[in-house]
Amino acid sequence: MGTRRKPAQPGRTRMALLTTAAAGSALLSSAGGAHAEPTADLATVKAQVDDLNEQAEASTEKYNKFKEEQERLRKEAGQLQDQVAAAQEKMTGLRERLSAVAADEYRTGNVDPTVALMLSSDPTNYLQRASSQDIAASSQSDLLRLLQDQQRRLDQRRSEATAVLARLDETDRALAGEKKQVQAKLGEATRLLNTLSLADRAKVNAQDPRSSRDSARETYTGPATGRAAAALQFAYAQLGKPYGWGDTGPDSFDCSGLTGAAWRAGGVSLPRVSQDQWNAGRHVAKSDLQPGDLVFFSNLQHVGIYIGGGKMIHAPRTGKNIEITPIDYMPYVGAVRP
Repeated sequence: MGTRRKPAQPGRTRMALLTTAAAGSALLSSAGGAHAEPTADLATVKAQVDDLNEQAEASTEKYNKFKEEQERLRKEAGQLQDQVAAAQEKMTGLRERLSAVAADEYRTGNVDPTVALMLSSDPTNYLQRASSQDIAASSQSDLLRLLQDQQRRLDQRRSEATAVLARLDETDRALAGEKKQVQAKLGEATRLLNTLSLADRAKVNAQDPRSSRDSARETYTGPATGRAAAALQFAYAQLGKPYGWGDTGPDSFDCSGLTGAAWRAGGVSLPRVSQDQWNAGRHVAKSDLQPGDLVFFSNLQHVGIYIGGGKMIHAPRTGKNIEITPIDYMPYVGAVRP
């Protein structure tokens, strides 16, 4: 009986190949399972990004409003502090005059109760006592009344300055909070965009297909005249510049920053934010629109400049450039003629 041969064992190289193949099969199986999970499609991500950008624009307009208030309060606080300093200087002068009068009376032996005023670090209490003692009838009555009136003014200015500084502090906190809101929404929009392929990301960030850079018409040649024409000339010159939240130029603009800068070039000062620009002129019907009119969208959170032919120039949102687009690009609210 012949010797029975054992099955040949695979060599080391073949074993390595088998092991690699098995691992690859498991990896493919795992990857196939991962790909089977549903992923957000382009339309869904675009809708979410558009919604986040709309929220960010609303927060941007709030930020602009707080910033405008902050600048106004800083100016007011500075003026009040100057008034406090001037009132304090006047108080010092009045007290020096009273001190001189009291010194003269002391030298002549006719000491008047106003000496107590000179010895008091707080003349208010003394003035109240002096009034009850009929000191006002003395030779220093006019000076005392001046001092008392000046003390009231000084106290009032100090109180006003303190209140304004407190409001300024609240505005500073609100400004910082709104800035965080804008950054958070834009950050979430960026995160969503990063889940897409480069091609799909470009589609989401692309301009409206009906919009145009219109580079051949960077100078306005339409029928508008005067201030409206100057505003449109400025707006056309900004075509292609990037949107920048909170920006008023010259390198980037947000929506109300663009409209404000354009009409400022036409000699008209508009409020900083779109909601206030809504009240900065005469409201006009859509059928009566003229080039240069301000057109408003999305609960007054967005504004553009009408150029005629059913189109406008506007600063769309983060990631886009200033463009010409139809006014039905967004939910239309109304129009104002500055």
